[in-house]
Amino acid sequence: MTTELPPVRRIVTANDSQGRSYIAEDGVSPAMSTMPGRSGFRSNNLWRTVGSPADVRAPDSVLEHRGVMPPPGGTVLRVVDLPPESGDAEERARATAATFQQLFPDAVHQPDQRHPGMHVTATVDYAIVLHGEVHAVMDDAETLMKAGDVLIQRGTNHAWANRSGALARIAFILVDGRR
Repeated sequence: MTTELPPVRRIVTANDSQGRSYIAEDGVSPAMSTMPGRSGFRSNNLWRTVGSPADVRAPDSVLEHRGVMPPPGGTVLRVVDLPPESGDAEERARATAATFQQLFPDAVHQPDQRHPGMHVTATVDYAIVLHGEVHAVMDDAETLMKAGDVLIQRGTNHAWANRSGALARIAFILVDGRR
């Protein structure tokens, strides 16, 4: 049985009409998704920017976000709780396919590759392991990442494999890119 991690706390700042800073929001993201049949999986979209340079006064539009990709010219901050993979290859493939179909249909998902979660996005991603450990899987190699490790993913084919037996939590900052 996998023990859930506490929800991600999202704290958003703003400036009042006199230009003084304050805490505008403090709580769980309003854009948290789970997957039926995939116990422990959570995808928390925390913030996004639309265009660049980002308007620091822009209203929160995270509830409008769909898919994996950031808005054109923008960014998305996402924290994912990744449960351990099933030892059964068919179950692993089913769970991964369902996740891409329901939450990330805009990714170029290539399940017949080295891992059923292999996918490509036209983004530069900063992936930061916050809790636990996860394998970053590439076409020709993989590496074990532990809490505090950072991977810079530059539009490469990749997947995430949690083989630890415990939940992992990863923060992703996706920056819209071009090929």
